[in-house]
Amino acid sequence: MPLIETNGTRIHVTDSGGDGPAVVLGHGLLFSGWMYFPQVAALRDRYRCITVDWRGQGQSPPATAGGYDMDTLTDDLVGVLDAFGLDAVHYVGLSMGGFVGMRLAARHPERVRSLTLLDTSAGPEDPDKVSRYRLLAKVYRLFGMGRVASKVEPIMFAPGFGDEPDERALIDEWMGQLKQVTRSGMQQAIYGVTDREPILPELGAITAPTLVATGQHDVATPVAKAEVIAAAIPGARLVVIPGAGHSSTLERPDVVTDLIETHLAKHG
Repeated sequence: MPLIETNGTRIHVTDSGGDGPAVVLGHGLLFSGWMYFPQVAALRDRYRCITVDWRGQGQSPPATAGGYDMDTLTDDLVGVLDAFGLDAVHYVGLSMGGFVGMRLAARHPERVRSLTLLDTSAGPEDPDKVSRYRLLAKVYRLFGMGRVASKVEPIMFAPGFGDEPDERALIDEWMGQLKQVTRSGMQQAIYGVTDREPILPELGAITAPTLVATGQHDVATPVAKAEVIAAAIPGARLVVIPGAGHSSTLERPDVVTDLIETHLAKHG
């Protein structure tokens, strides 16, 4: 799949093709567009599904020493839309992808037909988590994800996810993908999340029909953060996903796919 040259960097995308309405999917930190594989498989016969790997993650190469902040990633996304000639899209963003999606919808409302925000937050990172996450990033940079996996998994998944063989296989696949990522770029991506500026004051400018959903057991961006977003975006709908943690597209794929599909059908 192609690397899109935009905003001084290269962004890896996947494109299912087709003539249907475009749905752009932005992933969460430490993942890639791969985290939407169940949703793309279900939607691609009716929608053109485009996944984006943020700079330094997935198959997007590391950029410069800077430029991993959420405002820059939003500019990257606008560049991807322009490269595809897409004026307006349905946008789905999980966690980090949601940080970007809220900025896109607030600052470029004409580019967003509908907005789906999963397991995300409109505020800065919780102060009590910043130092912990930055320490994990430093250890990861030096020794790789294997050294910190036992600390990261409980942040990314609900308690008990991984107990079943198919769940463990999925986590192992994710870990295998992380081993292919350049650590320096991923470390900067982590800092881009820990040091992000809030977007909450701008949410009132969002005009796109918005679905806000979060996992019942999400410890990274708990339900209370989703409630804040839903209250700030005019007309937003809030859903709590039973049994899911922070990576709801993988933990409860059928539920998340149904939520997205219903939202797209209503506003497509």
